[in-house]
Amino acid sequence: QVQLEESGGGLVQPGGSLRLSCAASGSIFSIDVMSWYRQAPGKQRALVASISSGDSTNYADSVKGRFTISRDTAKDTVYLQMNSLKPDDTAVYYCDVGGKSSRDGGFFTSWGQGNQVTVSS
Repeated sequence: QVQLEESGGGLVQPGGSLRLSCAASGSIFSIDVMSWYRQAPGKQRALVASISSGDSTNYADSVKGRFTISRDTAKDTVYLQMNSLKPDDTAVYYCDVGGKSSRDGGFFTSWGQGNQVTVSS
């Protein structure tokens, strides 16, 4: 079983910055991909950014140049640095981690509890 603990959300003014963190713990043998998704009211959950075990990154067009995803392999933690925030970035942000379980060698995927990010003046 793998648990994810998110932190770092909150209220910020347009143009401001926030950093989200997501730490994984539990029966982890290896982590393949760590991702951030977001879900705004009335919309479907959508991928924001992802990072692979080889540090290859992928971003939604709407956040390119403003958001940066990174990971600390030693801590099994993924970060999302969000700069130049806009009201349209307001959403609940979820981390998602996929990898191999140390319990049975099978693949796991786990979701964080979600963190509210509100961009408003």
